[in-house]
Amino acid sequence: AQSKALLVLENFIGGKFIPCSSYIDSYNPSTGAVYCKVPDSGKEEVEAAVKAAKDAFPIWSSKSPLERSQILNKLADLIEHDLEEFAQAESKDQGKTITFARTVDIPRAAYNFRFFASSILHHVTECTEMATMGCVHYTSRTPVGVAGLISPWNLPLYLLTWKIAPAIACGNTVVAKPSEMTSVTAWMMCKLLEKAGVPHGVVNIVFGTGAKAGEALVCHPDVPLISFTGSTLTAQRITEKSAPHCKRLSLELGGKNPAIIFDDADLSQCIPTTLRSSFANQGEICLCTSRIFVQRGIYSEFLKRFVAEAKKWKTGNPSDPTVDVGALISKEHLEKVRNYVKKAQAEGARVLCGEGVDALDLPPGNQKGYFMLPTVIAEVKDESCCMQEEIFGPVTCVVAFDTEEEVIKRANGVKYGLAATVWSSNVGRVHRVAHRLQSGLVWTNCWLVRDLNLPFGGMKASGIGREGAKDSYEFFTEVKTITIKH
Repeated sequence: AQSKALLVLENFIGGKFIPCSSYIDSYNPSTGAVYCKVPDSGKEEVEAAVKAAKDAFPIWSSKSPLERSQILNKLADLIEHDLEEFAQAESKDQGKTITFARTVDIPRAAYNFRFFASSILHHVTECTEMATMGCVHYTSRTPVGVAGLISPWNLPLYLLTWKIAPAIACGNTVVAKPSEMTSVTAWMMCKLLEKAGVPHGVVNIVFGTGAKAGEALVCHPDVPLISFTGSTLTAQRITEKSAPHCKRLSLELGGKNPAIIFDDADLSQCIPTTLRSSFANQGEICLCTSRIFVQRGIYSEFLKRFVAEAKKWKTGNPSDPTVDVGALISKEHLEKVRNYVKKAQAEGARVLCGEGVDALDLPPGNQKGYFMLPTVIAEVKDESCCMQEEIFGPVTCVVAFDTEEEVIKRANGVKYGLAATVWSSNVGRVHRVAHRLQSGLVWTNCWLVRDLNLPFGGMKASGIGREGAKDSYEFFTEVKTITIKH
C-alpha cells in the first residue's frame, strides 16, 4: 500500500511529462521515510530536452520583450495563486519550516518572474558617434541559445526560478536540472507553464543526479552556457568539463561568512538578526554567518545573550507554524554537520548549546527525521576546519577580537568571499571595514536585505560572475557592436 502512495515525478520535455526508465528515492527529511520517486535521467533524457529547447528557440527568441514579459507575469500569478500548495510541498520535500516556505521561498519564486518580467523592458543598448570618421556605432543584444541551469536543494524553487526567469526573459530556452533531493516544486511548476502561455520546449526540466544528468547537460555541445549554484567542488568539475566547449559560466558557490560585531553595536538589533543569519533555514543558506567575531569589550555579554536566545529557538515538525528550525536535508548531511561539532570538541572548543549539550525533544512522528538544535561553539581556533570550511547547518562559531585591523585580516583568512555582516554605530568604521572585506556582499547593521537590481555573487572560491538585473541580462545575452558609415 505504501508504494501506491508514493509521489512519482516525470521529466518535462517539449511541453510533455515523460516517464523515465529508472528512479531515485527522495526522502521526507522530517520523518526519514521515502515519499517520492525522482527520475534518474542521463544522456538520453538530456539529449531529448536539449533538442526540444533548440527547436523552441527560434519562435521564443523572436518574441518581443513585452510578449515574454506578459507570460512571465502570468506564471508569477499562477504560482501566487497556488502559494499554499507550493509552500506545503517545499516544506515537506526540503525539511524547512512551513513558515519559511510561506514567507520566503514561494513569494520570492513568484517575485523572481515578476522582477525579470519588468527589468527586461528597461534595458538600453549603447550608441556612440565618431563624427570625424562619419560613423555611428551601436550595440545590440540577442539571446545566446539553450541555457543549462543547475540549482541546489536548500532553496529549491527560489533558486531555480532565479535562473529560469532571466534566461527566458532574455529570449533563451532552458534545460534545467533541480537537485534530485528536492524536485517536487519544480515538477509542480511545470504544470503551470502551458497555462501561463510558455510555448512547448521553452522550459524543459530533467530530474536526476549531478553525476549523470548534470554531467550530460554540462558536456552537451549545444548548450552554450551553464548557470550553477552549489558547491565549489562541483563547480571545479563543471569548469573542467565545459572548457573544451568554451562555455559561458556563472557559478554561485559556497561561503564561510563572517559577522563582525564591534563594541558599539546595538545588541538589541544585532542579536536577533545574527540568530537569523546563523540559523535561518537550518543554516542551509549560502549567505548564513558561521563565524561571529565579537570585540572583546562586549564578548562575554554577547555570548551570554546570544546563547540564551538560541536556546529559545524551537526545533521540530516543519509543518508546525511555531517551529523555527526544521529538518536538515538528508541523513548524510546531518552526519556531516554533526561531525564538525565533534571535531571542534576534540580540538578543545566549547559547545555552549545545541548538539550534544541540550536534549532534542521531537514529536513521535519525527523521531527518525534529520534534526539538529541550533549549536553555538566558542573558543575555536581560526585554523580549525570549523572556521575554514562551509558547514551548511545550524552551527556557528563565536570568537573574540581586539582591533579593527586584526579582525579584517582574520575575516579575510578563508578561501571563500561571498557575504559578510558588520555591526557598528560608527559610520566611518562601517565604510572602512566594508571596503576592505574580500566579500561580494557586505551587510551593515542588517542581514539579507536584497535589491535584485544589484549584483549578487562572491569573490575567491565563492564563485564567478554576478546575478542581478543588469548582470543576468549580460550573462544571458550576446552583445554585438555594429558600425555604420554614412
